[in-house]
Amino acid sequence: RNSLTQHRYCTHPTMKSAIIATIIGSAAAFAPAPVAKTTSAINAFEDELGAQPPLGFFDPFGMLSGDVTQERFDRLRYVEIKHGRICQLAFLGQVVTRGGIHIPGDIDYSGDSFDSFPNGVAALFGPDSIPTAGLVQIVAFVGWLECAFMRDVEGTGNEHIGDFRNGYIDFGWDDFDEETKLSKRAIELNNGRAAMMGILGLMVHEQLGGVLPVVGEM
Repeated sequence: RNSLTQHRYCTHPTMKSAIIATIIGSAAAFAPAPVAKTTSAINAFEDELGAQPPLGFFDPFGMLSGDVTQERFDRLRYVEIKHGRICQLAFLGQVVTRGGIHIPGDIDYSGDSFDSFPNGVAALFGPDSIPTAGLVQIVAFVGWLECAFMRDVEGTGNEHIGDFRNGYIDFGWDDFDEETKLSKRAIELNNGRAAMMGILGLMVHEQLGGVLPVVGEM
């Protein structure tokens, strides 16, 4: 296996191309929408959770333009919340592993320890990446979580989009008043949005190299 130091100076053309494409797509989010939002769409969703200062109702891609149903909005909100949760975990994982904290022991029967693999994108692509069998296990585990737990089961008392308690987990949620519940949901939504931008930024800087505050050397 090549040393991790050598790998830091290696580049992966495919990964760089994917990240550049992602940056271009993200930049497009700040451009004017090709289809103007109608007054009816703004009026229908301007008071929804997440439409808050300073941007208010912000729909740069016009995904809620025209005669949009509540079902479509709920679907988009569901996807936004789930992506936000995934990115929060991803960003935290980047900070923790780059801080030198890894799961103890070996990742396989060959004696390769968890901390012997590089951090970030380099753990997935490149000469020192996790073996294919390991990646398959990770994908299988995520798929199992998606099918078994990370879903909204009807008839179990869930209160809102993204509520995955499904009648068996609570952590004191039912003890909060409505104002506190809305506040916590807004905090999660905003943290998820920040994490989506944060993990994208870390991926970009990993390809560019350098040193970042808190995260350290990329």
